[in-house]
Amino acid sequence: MPRTLLAFHAHPDDESSKGGGTVARYSEAGVRTVLVTATGGEAGDVLNPAADSEEARRDIGAVRRRELFEAAAVLGFADVVMLGYRDSGMPDTPPNSHADAFVNADIEEVLKRLVAIVRSEQPQVMFGYDDHEWYPHPDHLRVHELSVPVFEAAADPERYPDAGEPWEIAKLYAPTFSRSRLEILHAAMGERGLDSPYGEWLERLPPLDEDEVIDARVDVGAYIGRARTALAAHRTQIAPDGPWFQIPTDLIREVYPYEDFELLATRVEHAPGVGDLFDGVAE
Repeated sequence: MPRTLLAFHAHPDDESSKGGGTVARYSEAGVRTVLVTATGGEAGDVLNPAADSEEARRDIGAVRRRELFEAAAVLGFADVVMLGYRDSGMPDTPPNSHADAFVNADIEEVLKRLVAIVRSEQPQVMFGYDDHEWYPHPDHLRVHELSVPVFEAAADPERYPDAGEPWEIAKLYAPTFSRSRLEILHAAMGERGLDSPYGEWLERLPPLDEDEVIDARVDVGAYIGRARTALAAHRTQIAPDGPWFQIPTDLIREVYPYEDFELLATRVEHAPGVGDLFDGVAE
């Protein structure tokens, strides 16, 4: 089996905004990258007026699925697995109570499906989510709730024996928007006399903890353009003149050409702050 990275995300567009440059980097280096997307994004609004259409209003799920596969191809994902659950929407909204919503799915059923995927794909590295306190979307919280249990259950021969032979994931990471990264980019925008999109974000996040740990920092300077192209493929969700593209690519490359990761679980020795998510993983 080749080196494999499996990325587990909540909605179409998350694969591009969270670790997209890292996936592009590893895909180009010959790592097999696999995307698992929990929902179809059916509760998403059309946030880009230029992408508003009768089809998008009639069947946003179908449109977002096409956007997802286009973005995945840009990033180099070798395979895309859609779990098929419905976007849960935000708390106390009608989508949140839909019977097919991801948040209402039986947790054991979802876990077994994910374990079967892990055992089939045999990734050494997996992406899950952190606690997402800064963005408490129910689907993101559900991905967080499942991340460590998948890591543990896939390796346990007593769990789901009909889901394939046990497989030990070496490392489980969560792509994260570290406060230090946001502060560095925010300050650099001010120094250039440009409006930063991160002012409101920084107000919502807790103050920078001097003990903030970035367990891995991957240099994606050469892949920022590809990650942005992938994100732009989500036309209904991402406006080309919106905040996701407000910071110039050359500025990012100059002051912080990295994607940051929190280590959620590991079975191998790990040196904090490494630049390779496969560090410590046997060839």
